[in-house]
Amino acid sequence: MKKQRKRTLKILVTGGAGFIGSEVVKQLLMKGYKVRVADNLSKEESKIPAGCEFVKVDLTNKKSAISVMKGIDICIHLAAKIGGIGYFHKYPAWLLSENNKMYSSVFEAAVENKLKRIIYVSSSMVFESTKKFPSREDHIRQIPPPITSYGFSKLVGEQYCLAFAEQYGLKYTICRPFNAYGINEAPGEEVGYAHVIPDLVKKVLSGQYPLEILGDGKQTRCFTHVSDIARGIIMAMESRKAENQDFNLGTSKETRMIDLAKKIFIHCKVDKPFKVKHVVGFKDDIKRRVPSGAKANRVLGWKPEKTLDHELAEIIEWIRGKLLI
Repeated sequence: MKKQRKRTLKILVTGGAGFIGSEVVKQLLMKGYKVRVADNLSKEESKIPAGCEFVKVDLTNKKSAISVMKGIDICIHLAAKIGGIGYFHKYPAWLLSENNKMYSSVFEAAVENKLKRIIYVSSSMVFESTKKFPSREDHIRQIPPPITSYGFSKLVGEQYCLAFAEQYGLKYTICRPFNAYGINEAPGEEVGYAHVIPDLVKKVLSGQYPLEILGDGKQTRCFTHVSDIARGIIMAMESRKAENQDFNLGTSKETRMIDLAKKIFIHCKVDKPFKVKHVVGFKDDIKRRVPSGAKANRVLGWKPEKTLDHELAEIIEWIRGKLLI
């Protein structure tokens, strides 16, 4: 995409004050795009990136969604009700209902405003029921639907992309982040409200000993740095080859939860031997999630650059500052 085209395109980032969204906005601004952020600032750690146009808005309201999209060329839709596994289990009906309201408002507003394309940020959770590893994009129509309300709601969003393209010609790109991590994601008030890395860091820094691990600790995840994910989303937005396509954005390197806990424990310099206590996990804690990033690499030229081992110390210090420990 030429520099002149970048200056004339105006991008709306819904959820642009959130964890992934704020990184996307920062990178878009660095590349010279005009950016509008639509967010309701519902999370304590929400931050409005400097240099963007900001609108506080409830995107479940169709009139508000139509208004905030006026003058926009491309929408990167990140706004969603989201949290860790404990959050999914406590609010399943609310998650499903609120996310579906947003889809209807946002997609209908995109058609009303004749957007060039919508970039829908889905989730690795759409692969909850898979037995195919590593999971490829074409597997999504070959596997059972997700079992959690959150995973199902993200898959519904993918169906909105297909349906609105078919009926209205709205071009789309689907991006599926796999286990984003980085600074600016705060721990939750209860276990499972945030994602696993901030959850475990909070437990260790707060002095929990032995360290409580949900389940047997053999669950694996493929952690992908938020800056890599944001870069992949923007590369997909900039590529004509990405129109009406879907992409997994994630590293294929698996990390067991017990090994993650030990890494965090060591980085926190606890003056005790590493010791864990296994506690009953949540009923829908998926054992394994592994992406194939081959399509994103082949079509977009994207691959992860940052590693968990290199970034973990910075994350721990950021959370330590938030907890004032």
